[in-house]
Amino acid sequence: MGTVYVKEQGAVVRRDGERLRVTLQREELTSVPLVHLDQLALMGNVQLTTPAAALLLERGVDVVYLSKYGKFRGRLVRSGSKFAQLRHRQLQMASDERIALSIARPIVMAKVRNQRVVLQRRAERVLDVRRALQGMMRMGRRAEKARSLDSLRGFEGKAGAFYFEALRALLPPEWGFEKRAYHPPPDPANALLSFGYTLLLKDVTAAVQLVGLDPYLGFFHALGYDRPALALDLMEELRPVIVDSMFLDIVAKKRLRPDDFERGRNPRRPCSLGEAGVRVVIEQYERRLQTPVVHPLARGQTTYRRAIELQARQLARVIRGEEREYKPLRIR
Repeated sequence: MGTVYVKEQGAVVRRDGERLRVTLQREELTSVPLVHLDQLALMGNVQLTTPAAALLLERGVDVVYLSKYGKFRGRLVRSGSKFAQLRHRQLQMASDERIALSIARPIVMAKVRNQRVVLQRRAERVLDVRRALQGMMRMGRRAEKARSLDSLRGFEGKAGAFYFEALRALLPPEWGFEKRAYHPPPDPANALLSFGYTLLLKDVTAAVQLVGLDPYLGFFHALGYDRPALALDLMEELRPVIVDSMFLDIVAKKRLRPDDFERGRNPRRPCSLGEAGVRVVIEQYERRLQTPVVHPLARGQTTYRRAIELQARQLARVIRGEEREYKPLRIR
């Protein structure tokens, strides 16, 4: 079963033996056996009872809290750690710019390469896309030779600007996409992307914590208050192949239209996914995670969901000194 999302406002999640029961006004919505549950995502006004929370902590099930509109709020974390040595080594390596650069550089190069593949699969012959592909290739080559984290971040940012210019050329005008804007998303395209990235971040963070790493000690992203820098690092190579590909499919197949989004006068939320939109994106995101992918660490084919964990485990081995270099996931 993997992940269960509870989106119904006012729902209550209770323990029932070795199962979770989700009810709304005394009506049972679903019943989930714990043996099949890896992650529970609670969206908005959803209550989790104390007995249910205690059971989930005991079984190591990841519990994530999101707003009704998909904004990440936090997660239920078990106290204590058996990974002190690993995290101490992670801190040492993150503090050494030479080592941090050696890990961050291949991540950025893989991200740019994966972005180019996503574009090439869809519209390589479109003039604006061709120009973007050329610009991204230049930035990728410069990133390969970057001698500092700041310069690497600069090349990554310029490659991203080329990439989103190409995405704009692929989208119908009614989507209103001018550029990537984060806080808050001003148009349907940005709202969809932001929600997709939020879903991916929760899963990457869960994988990072599963293998014992500290999600806040990154190598590429600068450290900051309440900023999961390492999870954001590992997200980079995965954004194009999981979220952006899902986004383009939703637009191309008209699973959502700009009119499906909620618009209001609230400057903190000018455009957001409605209830139906949230349901569509979650369904498509989970389907994307089950897509088969060839992964060297799986010795063949696996899923993108499993690939996220495999990448986190590989990075942990690099930090422990069991492998020499981090090898990002690259698609063809």
